[in-house]
Amino acid sequence: MKFDPATKIQDLLQFGEYGDVNPSITDSATYTFMEAKTMIDTFHGQQEGCFLYSRHWNPSNRYLADNLAAIEGTESAWVTASGMSAITTAILELCNAGDHIVSSITTYGGTFAFLANYLKKFNITVSFVDITRLNDVESAIKPNTRIIYTESMTNPLLQISDLPGLADIANKHHIKLVVDNTFTPMMIAPANLGAHIVVYSMTKFINGKNDCVAGAICADKEFIMALSDVNTGSAMLLGPVLDPLRSSSIQKNLHTLHIRMKQHSLNALYLARKFKEAGLRTIYPGLEDHPQHELMKTLMHPDFGFGGMIAIDIETSGKADRLMELMQIHGVGYLAVSLGYFKTLFSNSGKSTSSEVPVEVQKEMGLSEGLIRFSVGLDHDIEHTWEKIEKCLKIFQNEK
Repeated sequence: MKFDPATKIQDLLQFGEYGDVNPSITDSATYTFMEAKTMIDTFHGQQEGCFLYSRHWNPSNRYLADNLAAIEGTESAWVTASGMSAITTAILELCNAGDHIVSSITTYGGTFAFLANYLKKFNITVSFVDITRLNDVESAIKPNTRIIYTESMTNPLLQISDLPGLADIANKHHIKLVVDNTFTPMMIAPANLGAHIVVYSMTKFINGKNDCVAGAICADKEFIMALSDVNTGSAMLLGPVLDPLRSSSIQKNLHTLHIRMKQHSLNALYLARKFKEAGLRTIYPGLEDHPQHELMKTLMHPDFGFGGMIAIDIETSGKADRLMELMQIHGVGYLAVSLGYFKTLFSNSGKSTSSEVPVEVQKEMGLSEGLIRFSVGLDHDIEHTWEKIEKCLKIFQNEK
């Protein structure tokens, strides 16, 4: 039986301070103790359930973290102020100066920039590989390798990582598999497939409203305790704390995630088939010609589909720009970065969310300059949406 994240969160009951069905929002930076010894014990991580300072823990963030741990099937979780802070905090907790990381070459542009550029100041080196080639992954491992890093579904080429295969390699070499699951919440549960640490940008599908920026780290209790250690923890000392008000709103949105993911996936599959019928090069894991279509079926929970992300290739960035402008004018959605919104969003990846990746590396990974990434929205009448897109394609063809 597949791990069922929707049922896990439904089974979790959390009572607010006064019996609230929505847990109380903690509007406080610091917390009092009835006894001085309890404060001392809390500083040393020996007092479960006590709060000391909101950068360390606060009840609102703890409520959200417990929900995230439930849907991921991990012992614990930590929430952060952005997806990038979740990624960087987790990596810096695991690596010291002189260490090495093996990463998917196809990854979010901000992550690529952190790995390729920022970590150099700590003498942490990174080998970028085609994550779909397990032999290449294992061949890149060195004696000082600490992490294999990937995304469940890579951004923006929508490759599917063989998480059980990568976990086997990581375990064999006594290193950690860190997986960004931002594109595939509910659909894929990396921790249940062998990942040691799962990171998220909650800005995207998890929150679903594009009204805040937030991140999360899901892992075993030992790792989360290490992150929050007052003397050495990356989360505690770097301070990427999420505001409790935002934490509370994300928690409420989390409870509709399973419904939203189903609709995102249904709509995306419909549009992907239509794009393909129209003769456009289309990348979508739900299409049978996707290289990892069968792999995806073995990893995913079938109730939630193949996800809300599509990519089409129309050869040049100039053509991509014009088509996107037409689609915005005709009400398909917004020419904007990000994803997981209830409206459809589209952008030219090579010039936007992957622009940090050098052009020669984009070519190496197979990222066309004309690739448009779609985050398909929650449209009720997706056929009506396709009619708008079809109209834009006809105008575009007539202009050429």
